[in-house]
Amino acid sequence: MTTKQIDYCIELAHTLNFSRAADNMFVSQPTFSYQIRLLEEEIGFDLFERSGKGAALTPAGAQFVAFLANMREDLKRAIEQGQNFSAKYRDNISISLMVRQAVYFLPEAIRLFAETTPEVQVTPLFQYENGVESFLRNEADILFALREQTRQIPGITVHDLFESRIYLITRPDDPLAEKNLVRESDLYGRTLMVGGGSPAALQAVQRRLISSGKINYFNSADHDTTYVNVAAQRGICLAPGFLNDHSGQFAWIPFDCKEKFSCVLCTHRDDRRESVAHFINILKKLYKDAVAFPL
Repeated sequence: MTTKQIDYCIELAHTLNFSRAADNMFVSQPTFSYQIRLLEEEIGFDLFERSGKGAALTPAGAQFVAFLANMREDLKRAIEQGQNFSAKYRDNISISLMVRQAVYFLPEAIRLFAETTPEVQVTPLFQYENGVESFLRNEADILFALREQTRQIPGITVHDLFESRIYLITRPDDPLAEKNLVRESDLYGRTLMVGGGSPAALQAVQRRLISSGKINYFNSADHDTTYVNVAAQRGICLAPGFLNDHSGQFAWIPFDCKEKFSCVLCTHRDDRRESVAHFINILKKLYKDAVAFPL
């Protein structure tokens, strides 16, 4: 199966007309039809039913084309990445993050790293659920994680990055947004969004507040859903400071509790590249110097 045949098949699935699909792909109809037939012979089943009115996807063809479309997008991205890499870089460092804002100083670290090591590319990987598994499969060189997540991971080196505290998130026009520090009693009578994959330390705080019997709660599917509910005035929520994108859309007020999150970077113990160590040192210095930055 060639990329040309994949493109022809996807185009025909869109147009359901051999003549129009051939025109769109800038080839003759006999050539186009021949390539579709070769593809069907290779995979062993018909993708299209031919008729005088054009073509229709077979049930097997519809399923196959859906798979091809996803595969073609992945292939396109791989080719583009390869073109970028081969043109300029001799090595790549990939860093897996649960969300974009988790490592706020990442863009600045990439910029500083490029000044001294322009031949090495840094590629962020946003893996919201399976970052640890991807890292263990060596699909990422660096993993951003909470220290509690690293205790059972073998063969890694853990680098301390920063400590993150818990914040209350409200709309900017909420009366609580005027406070410099929010305490438990300030939340009495309010609705607290809970759940949504909260880290263990945050879950402990949520349970403690709910057990008071003075705070209502609402289960939220994920962090993005929680944001929508807060914006819709359906409630307020607590969140780790490392999730703050500092856009000003919400007010983030420090919450009075002892729980914190130890944010770390993990590398593979056998990865001794100087470029990886250099990049991590840049990130660590940025966070060390950010003494007044809310985390």
